[in-house]
Amino acid sequence: MVIVLFRGTMKYRVHDLVLEHNHELHIAQCAHMMPSQRKVSETQGFQAEISEDAGLSLKQSHELMGKEAGGMGNVGYTREDLKRYLRTRRERSLKYGEAGLKYGEAGSMLNYFQEQTLENPSFFHAVQLDCEEQITNIFWADAGMLIDYKFFGDVVTFDTTYKTNKEYRPLGVFVGFNQHRQIVIFGAALMYDETIDSFKWVFGTFLEAMCGKRPSTILTDQDHAMAAALSVVMPETFHGLCTFHIRRNFMKHLGNHYKENSDLPYMFGACMYEFEEVEQFNRVWEAMVKKHNLENNEWLSGLYRIRDKWARCMMKERWTAGMRSTQLSESLNAAIKNHLKLDHDLVQFFRHFNRVVDEKRHNELIAEYEMRQKLPMVGLRQTPMLVHASETYSPTVFVAFQNEYGESTAMVILRQQDAAMFVEFAVMRYDGGPERTVVFNRNDLSVRCSCKKYENEGILCGHALKVFDTVGIKIIPPEYIKRRWTKRARAGDCFDRRG
Repeated sequence: MVIVLFRGTMKYRVHDLVLEHNHELHIAQCAHMMPSQRKVSETQGFQAEISEDAGLSLKQSHELMGKEAGGMGNVGYTREDLKRYLRTRRERSLKYGEAGLKYGEAGSMLNYFQEQTLENPSFFHAVQLDCEEQITNIFWADAGMLIDYKFFGDVVTFDTTYKTNKEYRPLGVFVGFNQHRQIVIFGAALMYDETIDSFKWVFGTFLEAMCGKRPSTILTDQDHAMAAALSVVMPETFHGLCTFHIRRNFMKHLGNHYKENSDLPYMFGACMYEFEEVEQFNRVWEAMVKKHNLENNEWLSGLYRIRDKWARCMMKERWTAGMRSTQLSESLNAAIKNHLKLDHDLVQFFRHFNRVVDEKRHNELIAEYEMRQKLPMVGLRQTPMLVHASETYSPTVFVAFQNEYGESTAMVILRQQDAAMFVEFAVMRYDGGPERTVVFNRNDLSVRCSCKKYENEGILCGHALKVFDTVGIKIIPPEYIKRRWTKRARAGDCFDRRG
């Protein structure tokens, strides 16, 4: 049909009309694809949003609705329609908040934080503005994170390797272990950049959220800006380096020194993980450097200067809860990648991040349920110390303790030297191995082993358990039970920064 407008009379008139069809008619099976027949209803849109929040992809969400409707032809829209609907809704929610006020992405984020605070007043958030009043760094921690930090914040790992959203902002996450040796999240930060000033703000804000309570140990990668910021903000906290990142950097800087059957990686690994005595570490390190002509390697020389942050012999008296790397954060990053996409806006990012947090908390609930549902497998049921440990420790930590007790049965006392108050025992495995010195105090019944396992991991070593058995101590003394490893690790009061 051709229609003409006559300007003089401002009237339309049909000029031409062709009654025959000038295109192929659609077959019945394709009728649902025609624009006139397609519409995402309010109910379908709501279901699509729930599916997106649950982590289903657009394809999976569309297929699910097709199954429910009895086939794609009965859904009433295409996948592109659904994509357009969700994008339009996101853009509208960014432009107008819940109250209909105009927002940008930053305004929507602040509105989201306000909603979280109304839901639970202990929710903590902070933003840093630059000189042009633009948001640079963002930190947040919900009430559950504050509670987790109260009970398990003695050792923290911090990592920023994962870059999220389309601006590739670094995501920094503070992570630790609970009593089941599972991941707990203490707080997170979306950073503008990885400079000393940004890290200072993030670490300082983290401490503000946690009422000023500093961790005993924090583990990070070899980032110089991070190290400089930590030395200013948390000077009393021991700063350890992630062994995983060191091994990766070792391959990067010294890969060209590898030859077939080279012992370089084994010597380096032994220096990092095996040697407990400083003299042995220094001897093997010098031999490694000389054998492979690495005297002038700047990276290796720099690493040696900070050996107190990564070598086992230098860290054995540092409390680390058994952590040596930020792989807790690495595994969390893997979980985050499963739920986040680069095209997410900030509010979407927060919602999806919460899903990861909820998943980790659900894992703890499963562990709690199983701890109450199942009895621990005690190898020697007539042993009072093992029975006591099974009643005290969480199942995961009990397994570790039971392994140490098993080791103690393979120990022999080579000699003992008595003094007025102290008894010094020389302990070794019956089939060989390093000799340990265990000092027992007759007055307070305390024990100290040269392997420093208790000081480092919070579990008595087989050497100390052998001495306890020898002197007739049949249950774990209270001072050697770390509360964070027990079944009642979460018992107690917890306060937010407002008291």
